[in-house]
Amino acid sequence: MTKLMQKEEAHKMVDRMPHDATWEDLIHEIYIKEAVENGMNDSNDGRVRDVKEVRAKYGLPE
Repeated sequence: MTKLMQKEEAHKMVDRMPHDATWEDLIHEIYIKEAVENGMNDSNDGRVRDVKEVRAKYGLPE
């Protein structure tokens, strides 16, 4: 489920960026923030797999 954006949080993100930041820089920061939040939510909800399990599934060395 998508979390609603908090305007104050968005303002803080922009304020932390350097003055010469580009739109691409901002989009990258938003992407990273969302990826980390999604990963944390998956972890908290038990939607994770052990690295050994994934490596074994794809025949990769440990």
